[in-house]
Amino acid sequence: MAKRNTWQRDRVRDALGGARGFVSAQSLHATLRDEGTGIGLATVYRALADLAAGGEADNLQSPDGESLYRACVSAGHHHHLICRSCGLTVEIEATDVEQWAQRTAAANGFTEAEHVVDIFGLCTACATARTDERGSL
Repeated sequence: MAKRNTWQRDRVRDALGGARGFVSAQSLHATLRDEGTGIGLATVYRALADLAAGGEADNLQSPDGESLYRACVSAGHHHHLICRSCGLTVEIEATDVEQWAQRTAAANGFTEAEHVVDIFGLCTACATARTDERGSL
């Protein structure tokens, strides 16, 4: 059954598209609340889950285990490099990971294997800033 589009879902989609990098539902809700939309946190969670399920949003777990969302740039399966400091996100191809996942699943008798791979680190700008900060201490 297709989800009907509501103004709330449209507004969540728009806010997600305007966010820089991945954001939490709470952060997106705070933005919408500050704009006076009246959209509740539960509605934001439902809209984000629906957008992710429909391929309109990327969803990942932060290193702390929090669900984060971003308006989807690429259709289909893909992976990310994510800066732990500023949230910069780069979509990457990971052919080696795809092949490894299929081989590993097959070697253990699994079929229809799926996986999620996101790599967290520091982007060049944040790494440079951190090095500069340490040098000036």
